[in-house]
Amino acid sequence: MQYNQLSESDLKVSEICLGTMTYGHQNSIAEAHQQLDFAVAEGVNFIDAAEMYPVPPRAETYGLTETYIGEWLKRQQRDKLIVATKIAGPGRHIKWVRDGGNAIDRHNVKQAIDDSLKRLQTDYIDLYQIHWPDRYVPLFGNRAFDPNQERETVAIAEQLSIFADAIKAGKIRYLGLSNETPWGIATFSNTAKLLGLPKAVSIQNAYNLLNREFDWAWAEASYRENVGLLAYSPLAFGFLTGKYLHGKPDNTRITLFEGFGQRYTKPNVSEAVAAYVEVAKKHNLTPAKLALAFVRSRWFVTSTIIGATTLEQLKENLESVDVVLNEEIFADVDAVHARYRNPAP
Repeated sequence: MQYNQLSESDLKVSEICLGTMTYGHQNSIAEAHQQLDFAVAEGVNFIDAAEMYPVPPRAETYGLTETYIGEWLKRQQRDKLIVATKIAGPGRHIKWVRDGGNAIDRHNVKQAIDDSLKRLQTDYIDLYQIHWPDRYVPLFGNRAFDPNQERETVAIAEQLSIFADAIKAGKIRYLGLSNETPWGIATFSNTAKLLGLPKAVSIQNAYNLLNREFDWAWAEASYRENVGLLAYSPLAFGFLTGKYLHGKPDNTRITLFEGFGQRYTKPNVSEAVAAYVEVAKKHNLTPAKLALAFVRSRWFVTSTIIGATTLEQLKENLESVDVVLNEEIFADVDAVHARYRNPAP
């Protein structure tokens, strides 16, 4: 396992981060603790959560992921681990989270941080992320910006001031962004510099073989502002393993939760997946290891967030750190990408 500096922070994070959004729904507390123990034994020091997890979000499971992690975390050597979580933003129809307002304002941020600290059973959060922007942006497979959907928003300068106070209080160490745009990366960074406020050190966005949008304007913003990518959905909800090519297996998110993963039902997704599976076979790799190794190889990726519902899946995902792609494999991947460019943005 390699460890990478997270932008301008003093955090060195493992190149694989353990995602936890299945804890509390698809995974029991015992299974969650098995995964955490196994991942840490394999060198993972970076754990990512969110207050609204597990996914899909429901009132009756709200906060369970952090609760499960907290029961495990209280028995660990805290300073050896980097724990990240997120505050839910407005506009996602989660009325059970702070009565559904969820603006990134002082009241909500303070309550969200305090509640997460309590559930996680820790005194501080290493990386605290805005799960999605407070302002309107098209999200989660929606890519057309519509000015008619503009809403009242908390100014970015005010948001940064609120998080600065939380950092001064010792409750969080660093701020991160998630599901953010290139404009957002640049504006958060430039506002922080202008006002002498803490800068966001990371951006957590989707990135995988079916969605390489980050390669373009996001990559430039990431480079110029020194904000590293924490890549989520590197297996595209499991589609890149090839398991959905011949139907829907039992006990997966796509089969369990109606309407989940709609971005992966778009045209050319199945064709692209089938082509990447053939590339993996050609080079004696599993499709999962090819997909994960590709994401890990990108210069702008600081850590790749993996999730699993079984230890067998977790083991295969972690084994991907030993896979180094050569120029022939990259050429084959790019040839598929040229035919099926970003079918699931």
